[in-house]
Amino acid sequence: MKKTSLPLLLAFLTFLRVNAQQLSPEENAIVDYVNNQLPQTLQLLEKLVNINSGTLNIKGVKKVGGLLQKEFDKIGFATEWVKMPDSIKRAGHLVATTKGQQGKRLFLIGHLDTVFEPDMPANPFKKLTDSTATGQGANDMKGGDVIMLAALQALYQLNLLKNTAITAYFTGDEEKGGNPISVSRADFIERAKQCDAALAFESAQGLHTIATARRGSSSWYLTVTGKQAHSSGIFDRNYGAVYEAARIINTFREQLSQEKYLTFNPAVFAGGTDVAYDFGKVTANIAGKTNIISPNAVVMGDLRFLTEGQKDSARQKMTVITTVYNLPGTSATIRFEDGITSMEPTAGNRKLASLLNSVSTDLGIGPVQEGDPGSRGAGDISYVARYLDCIDGLGASGGGAHAPGEIINLKELPLLVQRAALLIYRLTRQSEP
Repeated sequence: MKKTSLPLLLAFLTFLRVNAQQLSPEENAIVDYVNNQLPQTLQLLEKLVNINSGTLNIKGVKKVGGLLQKEFDKIGFATEWVKMPDSIKRAGHLVATTKGQQGKRLFLIGHLDTVFEPDMPANPFKKLTDSTATGQGANDMKGGDVIMLAALQALYQLNLLKNTAITAYFTGDEEKGGNPISVSRADFIERAKQCDAALAFESAQGLHTIATARRGSSSWYLTVTGKQAHSSGIFDRNYGAVYEAARIINTFREQLSQEKYLTFNPAVFAGGTDVAYDFGKVTANIAGKTNIISPNAVVMGDLRFLTEGQKDSARQKMTVITTVYNLPGTSATIRFEDGITSMEPTAGNRKLASLLNSVSTDLGIGPVQEGDPGSRGAGDISYVARYLDCIDGLGASGGGAHAPGEIINLKELPLLVQRAALLIYRLTRQSEP
């Protein structure tokens, strides 16, 4: 196992620095501070990764939050823990704020939880090569949390946070939001409404793309009934619930699958003479016989979309397919449940992306372009995207998120911290709408 060569990495950063252009003296000082603090940044990342904070591990999520809270206290932020009602069964959220009148009011988004619960195989922080490391949540999104904090630490140490208005909000249940969302995201949304721009530190897709849009997600539940009878009578004015459910699902595919950014996945399909389906736990107990036409079928799936209009249109078409025509001897209903709204592409979002492109170019990293919305799922930023300008994907780069062996790119980490710090710095110097 190789150890990360910090001298080699710092030499690479110095090369980029020499090739950077149009940085002010303050911005050059920011870059220097980020580079000098890199060992401490990596130490904090390792500590965070080695704390299990699966969404349902309330103690672990609070422990990660407590560690970050101490760091924010050190740099002059007012911190607090937003508690959730016991019924939500979630840890709560960490909020750190500064109050001031200078520049844009910023809403910075991270999350404390990961998909890895304590009963899953452990994957502690481990350096693999000079430029990569693995660990649960290293990429999604403890790396992003550290990038946000390190950027703010640099600005604080250089006295560049004075009179700024910044809210850093770390949710404790991004990976599996507490229900109802109207409760678990109420404070999150209200604080965002008081800001001008949101910067989310979910995983970066390399150094040269940024998300100006993310798809939303919702759920659908299909219930089909038929006439129970001897199997020898199948197709004789009686097709049974399973055939009808299959017809409906396949028609969804035939009529809607070519629409850009629209996807719908039938995740669970259950049919038989008796179907006991638990929509909350997404489980089913079924019984049937090969010589009986099944009278019951249920299907549960998700629906992902770029705009609310696209979602509504898809739902209307799926309802027509389900109810207007049914195979003989069957009937069907479909219901929909909202999840996370979409982050629609807007002119304001693109303006933020343009500023990030300028920052990246001035640093010598290279241009930044808008990423493909279809390559990302839903995220916390979507809850507030309708209220303010947003970009996402400012966090750590790497790969394998949500899977064993998740990887973070250590070589790009300091560049992403520099980029975030300069973006925040320039936004807090802007006064125009």
